[in-house]
Amino acid sequence: MMLPINLTIDAARRFILGKQGLWPGRRWRGVAGAEQAMRAIEYLQLDPLQIIARSHDITLHSRVLDYAPGMWEDLAYQQRKFFDWGGWLAARPMDELPHWRVVMRRERDGEPGRDSRIQTMGRDHAEAIVEMRDILRERGTVSNRDFKMATRTRTQSYRGRKDSALALYYMWRTGEVMTHHRENFERVYALTEAVAPAHLIRESDEAEADRFLITKDVSFSGLSRLSRSSDAFFRGVSFGSAKQRIAELLSDGELIAVQVEGWKALHYALGSDAEALHEVSAGRVPQAWAPLEIPTTEEVVFLAPLDQVSARGRAKVLFGFDYIWEVYKPAEKRTFGYYTLPVLWGDRLVARFDSKLDRATGTFVVLGLWLEDAALGDDPAFAEALARGFARFVAFLGASGLDATAIREPLLRERADALCAS
Repeated sequence: MMLPINLTIDAARRFILGKQGLWPGRRWRGVAGAEQAMRAIEYLQLDPLQIIARSHDITLHSRVLDYAPGMWEDLAYQQRKFFDWGGWLAARPMDELPHWRVVMRRERDGEPGRDSRIQTMGRDHAEAIVEMRDILRERGTVSNRDFKMATRTRTQSYRGRKDSALALYYMWRTGEVMTHHRENFERVYALTEAVAPAHLIRESDEAEADRFLITKDVSFSGLSRLSRSSDAFFRGVSFGSAKQRIAELLSDGELIAVQVEGWKALHYALGSDAEALHEVSAGRVPQAWAPLEIPTTEEVVFLAPLDQVSARGRAKVLFGFDYIWEVYKPAEKRTFGYYTLPVLWGDRLVARFDSKLDRATGTFVVLGLWLEDAALGDDPAFAEALARGFARFVAFLGASGLDATAIREPLLRERADALCAS
């Protein structure tokens, strides 16, 4: 194995942001750009909660110029370029389906000597699964809402309260059905052959699938410890084979080792990212990362609650920014707010804000803004960048205006009001 590439924490942060399309600025545009972004970020994590906009739409807004909520659905359910799947729900490129069908089969069969939850679900609801299969063949598409509680067997699972819901979920997780489309974010199912291209309804070779799952996880993280406890998105790779596959990938140069200043553990990156790592380490921006328009130093970007660069404790590691999504905390235990979003300026997280969309008036309302450094409240460059970020966000939401009354800093409030009103 080659000697590790040494990175400063600043270079590591810029590399991870750049891999995710967040630095030095947006480099994709429109529906075609949304497709490019979804492929580049590897997983678009989906979440049903809609306060101002859904997390996955905010994720794409932060990376794609002229992105409008729901563009990803056109790519997934009309153009069939992506499919959604998994206990960790994410949209994935359709051409990856053969690899994921290996994981689906593993979930169906369980590990040797140990039943999986999915396997148990299939056994417990076998009759309902046969029934749902027949109904799908007859109707073409069905959703959970098509079956009234009074006609079904009640269950205690968090995946559904009806046996029909669990049967459909089981069939989805094991690859027999796929999401045909969504209605108010709820899945409408169809048999897989009615959704996926016929040439993709197959399984990859076991070793090929394992290598894919590991390298996809590394690419998603940018820099990965490849620890089963911290990087759990290559689920389906058995504990027994993971070490062997990682050793093969390192030997082949598909993975390279990276040592980051201040990080005890060795991390790994894709071998194909070596040039970008060297460019960032030298203080340069890789040519492919050049922004189409304004950079993040001149317009802030708001990160989604589930954005890979800041969720699950990563904001603390990368930015020294202690971020927890407080949406599931009781109101009295929240430090900031219900739907607080981090603010990226340049390559640092410098603030956070809570907000709501007043749908009665069409107004985007800032409920609070908290700066990491109070001096930013008097910084004209930051005030301009923040105002531009709010103006773009208001347009993205389709709001009629901004209510910035809750912003305590006069310069920030006045600049945001002025730019959003123009």
